[in-house]
Amino acid sequence: MLFDRLRRFCVLLDCPELDSPPVFSPGEAVSGRVVLELSGEARLGALQLHAQGCAKVHWTESRSAGSSTAYTQSYSDQVPFLSHRDTLLAPPDNGEVTVLQAGKHEFPFTFQLPETLATSFEGRHGNVRYWVKAKLHRPWSVVKKAKKEFTVIEPIDINTPALLAPQAGVKEKLARAWYCNRGQVSVSAKIDRKGYTPGEVIPIFAEIDNCSTRTVVPKAAIIQTQTFIARGAKKQKKSVVASIAGDSIAAGKREVWHGRALKIPPVGPSILQCRIIRVEYALKVCVDIPGTSKLLLELPLVIGTIPLHPFGSRTSSVSSQYSVNLDWLRMVIPEEPEAPPEYSSVVSSEESAQNLSPPCQDELGNGLEGPFFAYIQEFRYRPPPLYSEVDPNPTSDSIRPRCMTC
Repeated sequence: MLFDRLRRFCVLLDCPELDSPPVFSPGEAVSGRVVLELSGEARLGALQLHAQGCAKVHWTESRSAGSSTAYTQSYSDQVPFLSHRDTLLAPPDNGEVTVLQAGKHEFPFTFQLPETLATSFEGRHGNVRYWVKAKLHRPWSVVKKAKKEFTVIEPIDINTPALLAPQAGVKEKLARAWYCNRGQVSVSAKIDRKGYTPGEVIPIFAEIDNCSTRTVVPKAAIIQTQTFIARGAKKQKKSVVASIAGDSIAAGKREVWHGRALKIPPVGPSILQCRIIRVEYALKVCVDIPGTSKLLLELPLVIGTIPLHPFGSRTSSVSSQYSVNLDWLRMVIPEEPEAPPEYSSVVSSEESAQNLSPPCQDELGNGLEGPFFAYIQEFRYRPPPLYSEVDPNPTSDSIRPRCMTC
């Protein structure tokens, strides 16, 4: 039987590094081979290949009534991204089976990924997965299957105007305890841009004013929010991926963060284009106020895959400077241009006489002698012609342009 003769049946994907898992981007070509190793002669049917990718979400919610559970409702949905089928080994047209000799047999394959794909993801209530499955049909036996998963990463370039724009915000809160006014606490924060990549450091610029009677503690954290959508319902899971804490601020004091560093750990990129799964990030600057709720300021973040170009950090500053320099377009242009100042009003008579006087022979040296240098000195300090609003060479109306046909 073939089951006894089948030593190896697997799917291998071609990738630059054999030790690392295969990773592809949308639009790339996926190639590989199905390996079939037999210990003896075997009769086979069809060998089929199926590449598939989809996003799935599923969770359950229980409604309780007192001490017992009233009912449990399930939510699930699925979005397909990839579906490719191919036949690597087809049986003969006469209905017979294919006979393979003992040894190793390889069946290569290749297919193109769509241009739009969601990044591979594994979450508590859903996932995005891609895989290649091979099915080997055998006479009088069950179908043998082999499966190989691969990773897809959607490229997110942070070198775009939307992701290079600075993010800023201001929040304030009135601290209350037992219906007593304890004063006001305010925070203002700013970051250089919206898009970052894992491993980068986010410099946080913030001002925390503590006008209350309590000592407060400022903190900053990167929050990941996973959103799962099914049948009109949403399920969210939030987690802190990185955080820092500042020094305590006494009552009536202020603290300024001059680029407090917060490093982004190795996390997955943002998923923003999938209909049922979204992965979003935010930078939250909060102030712990004793006796009342926290003061929270949230700035949106996008974790990308393409890092910042060397000139990308100057893009926002250049664009802002360019917009400032364009203010002159809104100025009113005068109807008549203003005459330039006279030469005598800019250069004094003593400087003019000194400049027009011939240079001393000792200062010139032997290398500056000759008629050519004398020619240069003659026109070097000559004043410009006087300004006149009347054209000294007006165009005569009696001069007509010559016709080309004449």
